[in-house]
Amino acid sequence: MRVPYEEMYNEFVRVLLKYGFDKEKAEISAKLYADASRDGVYTHGLNRFPKFIKSIHDGIVDIHAEPVMKESFGAFERYDGCHGPGNLNAYACTKRAIELAKQNTIGCVALANTNHWMRPGNYGLMAVEQNCIGIFWTNTVPNMPPWGGRDARLGNNPITLAIPHGDTPVLVDVAMSMFSYGKLEVYKRSGRPLPVDGGLNKNQQPTRNAAEILETHESYPIGYWKGSGLSLALDLIAAALAGGRTTRQVGELPLETELSQVFICIDLDSLPDKENIAANVEATLRDMETSTPVEEGRPVHFPGAHMAEVRSDNMENGIPVEDAIWQQVLAL
Repeated sequence: MRVPYEEMYNEFVRVLLKYGFDKEKAEISAKLYADASRDGVYTHGLNRFPKFIKSIHDGIVDIHAEPVMKESFGAFERYDGCHGPGNLNAYACTKRAIELAKQNTIGCVALANTNHWMRPGNYGLMAVEQNCIGIFWTNTVPNMPPWGGRDARLGNNPITLAIPHGDTPVLVDVAMSMFSYGKLEVYKRSGRPLPVDGGLNKNQQPTRNAAEILETHESYPIGYWKGSGLSLALDLIAAALAGGRTTRQVGELPLETELSQVFICIDLDSLPDKENIAANVEATLRDMETSTPVEEGRPVHFPGAHMAEVRSDNMENGIPVEDAIWQQVLAL
């Protein structure tokens, strides 16, 4: 089933207004959700929306809260998210990081006490639209064992890196787990096995069954010990910069909230060799794409290269949706 972008966006706005959002916030939040699905990140667009509404019901999200500055250190600022909607907090902090970058070449905003930010790639796209490099990451509830361990002690702490490149920016958007929990839910609903072992089941055996990993919260880190180390470093840096909770401390709460996040933007327009930088990015990407493909008919491409094609197809033909989730939204 496919749903036109405008219809999806309008349904999100309708529901958010019904749940008490003011018009401006409803429209920004709805656009962030619809844009994620439009660009093919269905796990953090439509599929996440009913969960977001549930988080309002559960008292996790204060829909009226806005991020408040705690401290300013020149190009670096700290904010308290005040339990506000995660995507709106992240949107505001990205805007502020871009403003700081335009003033100082680099801008860093750290955010404590916030909620799930949904699709982090949205904020990377905000940065590249202003010709900024974007580096953003968050910690999470403990949902991944450290390498060599069996109990969840680390978060899968997603990170996004965005690099301007015309209409096809480089966009790396990854969690530290082999599969994001949104992707695991997609595999669970479809009944399909994972292509590789994704974590441990309750018998502490490697499994490709997404439902079993969702039950144990014991997902493998990417790169095994390397992903484990990266997760730990991202968590500690985010909590330190934000003056907020670490993943361990988030795990002490009854639900996932009060996360720590970092938003870094670097303004390429401020650099004297920006034309040379753009040329080197272009040359590097073209060189990478000349690599002989492992599988015939599937050429090598850089992260974000196909997003424009997916977006164009979804805008022309409608956004693919899981029928059951779309019906949930219509019923809200």
